[in-house]
Amino acid sequence: MPSDLVLKTMNATHRVLLKLTGNRVGASIAGMPSLELTTTGRKSGQPRSVMLSSPLQRGQTYVVVASRGGDDVHPAWFLNLRDNPDVDVRVVGKPKQRMQARIATAEERAEMWPLIADKYRNYAGYQKRTEREIPLVLLEP
Repeated sequence: MPSDLVLKTMNATHRVLLKLTGNRVGASIAGMPSLELTTTGRKSGQPRSVMLSSPLQRGQTYVVVASRGGDDVHPAWFLNLRDNPDVDVRVVGKPKQRMQARIATAEERAEMWPLIADKYRNYAGYQKRTEREIPLVLLEP
């Protein structure tokens, strides 16, 4: 599974590409819009930002996948928003907005997961790599 250093390097590289290309490279990944999610660190209380892609959108709600590449542990951003659901979201090319994060219910996940995994096979592969059920998070205005 990817180390914290690898994940942080990937995030930094994504941000640099966006900045250097005026949002032309990295605004979407495999057809999914990119967004910057800022949570409040559950231990530090400090803002923590991560670049993610959203494989599914419902109106103004963005769905993100807490996969961490199929790791057996949840990503830190997921643990942060679980403890404090007040988040900032900046979809590439749009202004930042305050949103509420919530973990999809079992019923919502059962409906959305096949849509995501069928269209973006990497997520299906991530689920096969881990024993944990990979959560879906809804970012709502």
